[in-house]
Amino acid sequence: MTANIISGSLIFATALLFGALGGMLSEKAGVINLGVEGFMVSGAFFSAVGAYFAETAGMGKFSPFIGLLAAFVFTSIFSGMHALATLKYKANHVISGVVINLLASNVTFFLVKLLFDGVAETPRLKNMFLKASIPVLSDIPVIGKALFQSYPTTYLAFAVVLLLTYLFFRTSLGLRLRGVGENPGAIDTAGINVMKIKFWAVMLSGSIASLGGATIVLTTNGNFSFNTIAGQGYIAIAAVILGRWNPGGVLLGALLFGFAQSIKDQIQILDFANAIPTEVFYMLPYLVTLLALIFTGRKTRGPKALGTHYDASVR
Repeated sequence: MTANIISGSLIFATALLFGALGGMLSEKAGVINLGVEGFMVSGAFFSAVGAYFAETAGMGKFSPFIGLLAAFVFTSIFSGMHALATLKYKANHVISGVVINLLASNVTFFLVKLLFDGVAETPRLKNMFLKASIPVLSDIPVIGKALFQSYPTTYLAFAVVLLLTYLFFRTSLGLRLRGVGENPGAIDTAGINVMKIKFWAVMLSGSIASLGGATIVLTTNGNFSFNTIAGQGYIAIAAVILGRWNPGGVLLGALLFGFAQSIKDQIQILDFANAIPTEVFYMLPYLVTLLALIFTGRKTRGPKALGTHYDASVR
């Protein structure tokens, strides 16, 4: 059971981690990103559609990768809307993110019905990602299969954590990106284009977050429907706050919430669980999220310029 809990935690945490890393990237640049839920919905939709049409075109074994790429590329439609609304037209960041969530949910639901003759979900994929084992390490008793036998998307998510850590703390671009979230005026004075950095940070944040939705479709669900994401984007936002806008902290936050979801599934198979309403178990991940924010909320501080509009003409 221990191995199942650890393995399940990684599977659930992967989708949350992609969403959280995307949200963190945008907010590091000073743009509040409550649109993570919408980006994950978009990623789930485009990955399902992209993989399905790749299958019908005879590219079966490559279809999951095509679906993942489709999610990354086409979600830029929604992240571009958020970038334009908040940066060019100075819209309220929170309202823009909420609108993105509503828009993505309803547009994708409409497109599913349009593409598949009124059916409310995409056809089930025949080809999905399979678990890959790391040689030697996967043979370790108990933890071997739990930690080192997982889906390619899990390894990719951990790679993105390392990449963003290096970007933020070891490169001049990362220093500039953090700077526009803390003191954009100082960055602008140095002759650096603040708005360009913010724009590409928001664009890339949506694409990274979309991989969370794609992960759910291409590893476990196998198709897309209106409730595929079911609020996981909001848990990802909580992981950003819990992780204090740091890639390593965000990873730990995602693992915590992934553990809560895994525990929910494992507890339900125990004998005593039959006397407890099923709805109680579905509350567990959200309850853990709420408690985590309550106990850590006072100690967190986001980027100083987070949510503010910057106008270079009045500096």
